[in-house]
Amino acid sequence: MNQLKIQDYLTRNISILKGVGTKIKKLLKKKKIEKISDLLWNFPQGYTDRSNLQTLDKLEIGKITTIRVKVIKYNFPRIRNLPNKVICEDEKGKIDIVFFNSREGYIRKILPINNDVIISGKINYFKNKYQITNPAYVVPVEKEKIVNRVIPKYSLTEGLTEKIYLKLIEQVLNKITNLNEWHNNETLMKIGNVSWNQSIEQLHKKKISDFNSKYYRRLAYDEILSNLLVLSQVRRRIKKQKKISKKFNHDQYIKIIKNLDFLLTSDQKKVIDEINHDLKSQYKMFRILQGDVGSGKTIVSFISAANVIKSDYQVVMMAPTEILAKQHYDLAKKIFKSTDIIIEFLTGKTKSKEKKDIYKRLLNGKINFLIGTHAVFQKNIIFKKLGLAIIDEQHKFGVRQRIELAKKGGKDCDILLMSATPIPRTLIMSVYGDMDVSRIIEKPLDRKDIITLSKPEEKIEEIISFAKKKILDGNQVFWVCPLIEVSENLDYSSAEKKYDFLSKKFPNKVGLIHGSLEKNEKDKVLDSFLKRKIDILVSTTVIEVGIDFPNANLVIIENSNKFGLSQLHQLRGRVGRGLEQGVCLLLFKKNLSENAKKRIKILKSSNDGFFIAEEDMKLRGFGDVLGFQQSGIKNFKVADPIHHQDLFEIANRNIKDIEKDEKNFKRYEFLIKLFDKADIVNEIKLKKTI
Repeated sequence: MNQLKIQDYLTRNISILKGVGTKIKKLLKKKKIEKISDLLWNFPQGYTDRSNLQTLDKLEIGKITTIRVKVIKYNFPRIRNLPNKVICEDEKGKIDIVFFNSREGYIRKILPINNDVIISGKINYFKNKYQITNPAYVVPVEKEKIVNRVIPKYSLTEGLTEKIYLKLIEQVLNKITNLNEWHNNETLMKIGNVSWNQSIEQLHKKKISDFNSKYYRRLAYDEILSNLLVLSQVRRRIKKQKKISKKFNHDQYIKIIKNLDFLLTSDQKKVIDEINHDLKSQYKMFRILQGDVGSGKTIVSFISAANVIKSDYQVVMMAPTEILAKQHYDLAKKIFKSTDIIIEFLTGKTKSKEKKDIYKRLLNGKINFLIGTHAVFQKNIIFKKLGLAIIDEQHKFGVRQRIELAKKGGKDCDILLMSATPIPRTLIMSVYGDMDVSRIIEKPLDRKDIITLSKPEEKIEEIISFAKKKILDGNQVFWVCPLIEVSENLDYSSAEKKYDFLSKKFPNKVGLIHGSLEKNEKDKVLDSFLKRKIDILVSTTVIEVGIDFPNANLVIIENSNKFGLSQLHQLRGRVGRGLEQGVCLLLFKKNLSENAKKRIKILKSSNDGFFIAEEDMKLRGFGDVLGFQQSGIKNFKVADPIHHQDLFEIANRNIKDIEKDEKNFKRYEFLIKLFDKADIVNEIKLKKTI
């Protein structure tokens, strides 16, 4: 089979394999195995060593053993529910092979009298006799090699046996032995100097489960490279699109700075320069602005918006919730008060008459800056001349959504995404490689670091007293619980139970919010908290992103050991956003695990979200950092940004060389297909508008 045929074979449907009929195809689909390559990415969960061929005088009870014996006698009882038995022997002794729920004809076929056979299974001892019950393997001696070896164990669905699956794997491995190498020698030396098909074979046939084995690393590198290649192609496609560059001076910037009651940090100034460079260039900006909680991203985006408006373009800003959008709108009105910039606010709740007026004024260019929720991107909204779209708190946008976003507003519209989610460096490469990345790490000069304390939950009365004192001093309190309702299975605090408890301690001063509430109810409670009608807001983690309550200076987090570090840091970031000192109180149950102790210690020692994100990834695994697994960002089959950081760096450097020549990219097209990313590349080739 030549190279192209092998490549085509691996991307074809599993139905072409011998032994895959309608039933097996359905069973494989349950395991998300539809293409032949999917079989290969379903790695063994472990291995069973059946290579210890033993004589019958050296058997060990409870051990999986392979024996070579002669069949000497059948025992087929005629009483229902009794097992069938076959007596076998070698020169050292005898053993019973016991079968439950078996047919006599089948046993006679696989264990013919006076024939030598190979049997493998777990050794038991019953009524002073060795026996193997329902052996895993029974084969003729000429097929000994099939059994007498280390056999991989796969995660399979009911009805799909190990034997069937192994036959399919063997079929595929035998077909791909002559696949040519696509990496050059220099790269190969860096990643272990082993071929792709050699690595696949080793992981399926040998006891190799180590992340750092040269075979595992080889496959991980290929996956990392394919991922970065796709992001690189998206990035190049966007960067190729020319636009009319924005032209502005510093007049508007100076006006806005005068309206601020604080000084910009050096990080904020640096990022403003990066964005201005993109806006003034002839190529479309597609940038993500990462900033830790409370680092001042919004001010940076407003200054960028002012520069775009000065260039005679319109700007739109979208936030995920109405209350956050309203906060942005109120802040914008304050910051732009000395300018002639016209700002409007639009959400799904905006009255029909007002909406029509806004639509009309947007179309004729009478509105410069529109701020709102997803409503600002509805199809019936047409801007006269949109020059910048700002999307806040969209860290869970995938590549496809970003491709769609890049088309908004036409070719002259620049895109700025903002995220308060600090992401470790290797994840930045693998998640946002299609975008330019700006970071604000430095906090505003007047912002105090949040004091983080920890307390055992049984000291609840001390905690209540502490909260009362804070409220008397004019502060408000977030009280965070991991569950909405009481659970029989989990010993976690529930928001509803805590709300009832606190309502007795603080009558008419407690609100409750969680993800199951209707949006209107949620907004109503948040508004009451913002207007200080209530002092304590009991909540699940729905408050972790974006909302700014300047008087909330204490957050109490129950079962803090059950949250990840990054999530705790996000929750902590909800307080201390004004001039007052913020305090985070972590409550925990007795008998903390070592990892839980580490998390609490790290959080108490640092307020740096980027450092915390790195530590969180080390402790919990990259797929769990801030819900990436749920959002689809954890899309690696083999690679792991914790164990393979050096491979990400190697791949990132190699991408720059590959990008220099389109022919280089052609060499890796098969790799992109192999890791199920070809559809994204095809999409961006078809979509000429990005």
